[in-house]
Order: sequence, then structure tokens, then C-alpha cells
Amino acid sequence: MSDRPRLLPLLGGTRHGSRDAMTCLYRCGNACDHPVPNRSDNPYFGDLVDAEVSRRGVVRAGAVGALVLGFGGAAAGALAGAAPAAAAPATPAAPGTDPAAAAAARPGSGALTFKPIPPNKLDTLVVPNGYDHAVVIKWGDEVVPGAPAFDVRHQSAAAQSRQFGYNNDFVGVLPIDRRRALLVVNHEYTNEDLMFPGFTGQDALTVEQVRVAMAAHGMSVVELERVADTGQWRPVRRGRREYNRRVTALATKFELTGPAAGSAWVRTAADPKGRTVVGTLNNCAGGVTPWGTVLSGEENFNQYFVGGDGAPEELKPKLARYGIPTDVRYPSGSRKWDRADERFDLAKHPHEAHRFGWVVEIDPFDPESRPRKHTALGRVKHEGANVIVARSGHVVAYMGDDERFDYLYKFVSDKKFMPGNSWVARKHNLTLLESGTLYVARIEGDSPAAEIDGTGTLPADGGFGGRGRWIRLVSGNRSYVDGMTAADVLTFTRLAGDKVGATKMDRPEDVEPSLLTGKVYVALTNNTDRGKAGKAPADEANPRNANKHGQILELVEDRGDNTAETFAWSLPIVCGDPADASTWFAGYDKTKVSPISCPDNVAFDATGNLWISTDGNALGSNDGLFATAVEGPERGHLKQFLTVPLGAETCGPFIAKDNRSVFVAVQHPGEISGASVENPASTWPDGDFAKPGVVVTWRLDGGAIGS
Repeated sequence: MSDRPRLLPLLGGTRHGSRDAMTCLYRCGNACDHPVPNRSDNPYFGDLVDAEVSRRGVVRAGAVGALVLGFGGAAAGALAGAAPAAAAPATPAAPGTDPAAAAAARPGSGALTFKPIPPNKLDTLVVPNGYDHAVVIKWGDEVVPGAPAFDVRHQSAAAQSRQFGYNNDFVGVLPIDRRRALLVVNHEYTNEDLMFPGFTGQDALTVEQVRVAMAAHGMSVVELERVADTGQWRPVRRGRREYNRRVTALATKFELTGPAAGSAWVRTAADPKGRTVVGTLNNCAGGVTPWGTVLSGEENFNQYFVGGDGAPEELKPKLARYGIPTDVRYPSGSRKWDRADERFDLAKHPHEAHRFGWVVEIDPFDPESRPRKHTALGRVKHEGANVIVARSGHVVAYMGDDERFDYLYKFVSDKKFMPGNSWVARKHNLTLLESGTLYVARIEGDSPAAEIDGTGTLPADGGFGGRGRWIRLVSGNRSYVDGMTAADVLTFTRLAGDKVGATKMDRPEDVEPSLLTGKVYVALTNNTDRGKAGKAPADEANPRNANKHGQILELVEDRGDNTAETFAWSLPIVCGDPADASTWFAGYDKTKVSPISCPDNVAFDATGNLWISTDGNALGSNDGLFATAVEGPERGHLKQFLTVPLGAETCGPFIAKDNRSVFVAVQHPGEISGASVENPASTWPDGDFAKPGVVVTWRLDGGAIGS
């Protein structure tokens, strides 16, 4: 009898909401089929108030919010020359002297004049007329110089540890100089159905194949070069390429930092000091810091562990709050990684799961450096983390916990950002995320509860909005949560949020501040559980029951201070078909906007336009990338810029500061139930079987993207 993972049908027989059942199995371990982890009785939000097709096509972006190449304000100098002089083969030019910086000063007018592409179900990338795209790198391509050529029928962990990993999500591009940059990519998860010919089930995999899957997780760092003087980029294929690096779940060692490092919760038999973790798991979105590093969020780490039924009884409620079943040894669809490494067996190593779910920081300019997991930012199912330097100089990181009815967080550093490219500044800035104050959001609406009826009808004041407060959880080693130490709060941050009455949100994924305005934008992807029996009804921040399309939340910190503890909020976009009365596009004429469903990641271009990628389009079209102004008369005029191939998700949108390049990750192309290597549902990008990859799009005339 085959142990092929069971694809559990829901809402239509083949899909979990709008995602295919295969994606639900491999990406999040069938999370929708398990009880909502948040069983707390703290108030819900509502309780707090009375195309045309190009000759090639396009890709979609997704995961954890991509940042623009370059930063405004105090951070500008840091990223313009992000690479340390001693580490780079050629020292980056100082701000104001690099020709790229001059080009960046002319990023276009900011007007989004491209003709939007129509929704479609094509197995290709679709971009507007006047644009082109190219695959930058794909699964199995060489990363570490000398890696063997990819052979899908003869894979090995050693080879995959040197090749580009699977299911790319976050994309960051950090400049070295005008013509060179470093591409940093997350590899969120694997789909063994689409990786191994003849796959029949997890138990049929060899231990070596399990190790291949472990090596395909993690991150890649790849040196890029500009093609001529265009917006196209490609991997460097010659020379030392000393920055190129693979970070894997198999072997890479990470350092734990912050107040929870060394605590009893993260100590194991293999690491009795609780300071060193092997591997990173389910890396979703992320962000680029002002000091030239990359942050990566560990999201659905729970699905990799087995043996929850054998964990200590006192630990089981904590494991369950993070979605780890405690009543069976092997949860449905288990990857059974304990066959290759027993540390994934919680019956033997009950604290190993506490070593995942953190924000990871990697220094792409120092290939010998050890990546770090920052416990000061809390442990949740991190979509990602995005940073802005406040006017005071303190660093503020915004984060979402991607789960139904979970919370929105921010972190404010104790130390201040030190501008400049010196080693002294960089050494200092690399410590900024090790100590600070962690907050969770409580949100209130300004409309009577009776006006929020679950249909998405606007309240009498003509918009969804209100006020909010950041609640302190911990500052350094001081806990503000009764009955919990600082290490408790940071290791079990969800439980701390439950205790202080944080507002339950609908899958807060990417959270990104605009570096031009300081306003913060949150992608609330969807929540079809909204309004179900025993579940929270619609409220002003989540104005529709059975919410399958999601919305965008705009957060404005009081006095424009990103360290403030109070804020105003609104919903500029309530997603779906513009012809549906329940949708809202900041009051813009809905006959002129593109339909959008399931926002996942957000990014900004150099002129401040908001770009949104989608995951799980519930309108019947392929996922895509969209753009809109967030200020002025064009606010809410949403236009679709590209779509990705069949079964794929648009991840990691990243727009270069000169606005000449848009990078997106095409994640899980062809991930449709019944597909396999031999019988692919998508043949993107090479015409044989589906391979996740990163794509760059540019204007053929060399002009600014979007305009």
C-alpha cells in the first residue's frame, strides 16, 4: 500500500480555499485541516468596538516583502555601499559618486502608465507590451562554483547543497557597484511529488532523498551582473564568485542571539548551551536592512516535526499553540525527516522545535559569517521582517504572524543606527536586532459594530478605519507579561500575545514600511473561517465573513514616529472583483481597476508606489503582481503588471532603486494535484517539467518600470 500523502479536499473538492490541495500539503502541512492554533479568549477586533501577452510572459512575486535597492533618510548611505570594503573584490563607490546613484535620482515620474494585463490561465509569464523578462536562476542551477550539472534522476544532498534550492520565495538584490549585485533568495519548502521521478510517498524515499530535500531548503546568495546597460541581470558564470553561498536546513550552523539565547527552552542534548542551531526551515519572506544584510522569516516550521504525542505533557499546550499536533506521532502528510535526523523527533528532543520560528539575519557580503537567529524579535510563524530607521535613529522592524486569527508585531531597537560605510558602523549595526522592545498590536475601529455586517458594506463614515496601540511584551530581559519571563515571552510569543489581549487578525503576512512616508502596509491574505460558528465574525479591519480575497491595511504611526506606541489605521484596498460591491479601492472608480485576490507580499518602488503580489487567487486567474499609487489622486488605481505560470505563486517582489528592474520569484509552478515529474501540470520554464525560479522584468526602451 502506498503512503503517498493524502491530499485533503476542502471547499470545492480539490482546493483548500483557493489553493490547490498539493500546495496546502507541502507548504503549510494542511494547516486549514487542523484546529486554529489560537484558542485564546482575548477579544477579537469586533469585540473591541460597539493584457496583453508579451512574446515571453511574466512571473509573480510573493513572500516576505521585498525592499527597494537603496534607502531614504539615514539609511541611504548604508545601502548605497553595502559591501564591506575588505570583503568586496571591488570597493563599492561612495554615495553620490556611483553612476547607479545618479540614475537612481531619476527613477521616473511615479505615474503608473503601463496598460494592465488581463487575468489569464496561461502557462507562462505575462507582462505588459513594451516589457521583456528573463529567468535569472532556477532550481538546480549552479550556485557554488564547481557544482555538478543538475540531473533530476540522479540527485544528491552534496550536489543540492551547492545548487540553487527549491521553491524560492523572498528576493533581495544588494548592489556592489553599478554593474554587480548580490541576489539573496529564500527556499521555503520542497514538494517531493514534483522533485523526484517515480515518487509514490514519503516512506518510499531513500534517506539520501530526504537529505536532498533538506538541502533544498534554506537560502542562496548569487553574484549578478547587469546585461549591457539594460534592466536585465544574470548570474556571473566566471571567476571566483566568492560571495556565492548556499545556506541549508541540512548543515548550516546558526547562532542564537538575544535574551532567549542560552535559555532552558532552546537547550538540547546536541547543544547543551542553547547557542547553536543547525539549519533554517520554511523561510518565507524577508527584508533588506539599512546596513546591507538580509532578514528571513521562518514560517511553517511546525510541519517538520514528529513525535508530538511523546513530548512532555507540560509542553504539549505550547506545541499545540504553534500548530504541532500532540495526539499522533506522524501528523497527516508528515515529511518524516526523523528518518534522516532524529532531532526532528520531539519525543526524543522536545526543545528542538523551539529553535525555529525566528527571524534570521544573514550577511551576504561575508560568506564566512555565521547566520544568526534573533530571539529579541520573538518566535512566531514569521512571514518576514522589514526595517525602517526612525527619526530618533532607532531601528524599527515590522512583522506578521501568518496564521488565521494571529497577530501583528513590531520591534524597536535599544541602540541607534550608525550611518556610514565604515567597519565601525557596520560592526555596530550588526548588533541592532539583538536587544530592544517587542510589541504586539491591539486595534480598534471607529464605527458602530452594527455598521459592520459581514458583507463588506462601507460604514456611514465612508471608510474602514480607526485607532490602535502597540502593547509592550518585553524589553531586553524585562517581561511585561504576567507570569512569563523574558525568555518565556520570546520563545512563546503567541502565548504572550494571547495574555495581553492582542487583536486577532486574518493571516497578517508581509508588513512593510514605506521608506518615503514611514506609513506601514500589511497584507492580510484571507480567512475563510471568519464568521463561522464559534469563530470571530466580521469586524472593521476584517469586514467580510468567509473572507476569501483579503485586504491591505495601512498603518500611520502617531506624529510620523515609527517608535510611537499608538497609530491610526485604514483599509485602502479590500480585495476581490471590482464588480463586487464588497470590494473597495480607496474610493477610486472601480470600473478602471484590476481584480485582485489574496495579497501576500508588498514592496515599494523608488517613487513610493505600492506593489502587491498574490498567493492563491480565488478569482480563477493565475496569481500576479499589481501596482498602485498610495498618495494623490491615483491612490487606489490598482493595475495588474504580470501573471505567473499555472499553479505558481508570485513571491518576493523587489524593485531596483533606479526603477529599471523588477525581480519576482515564481514559486511552485505546476503545483496542481496529480502532477508529477513525468506528468507535469506546468512545463515552465524549460519546456520539460516545472522548476521554481527567479525572473527579472525590464522595459525594452530602458525606461522606468511602470511608467
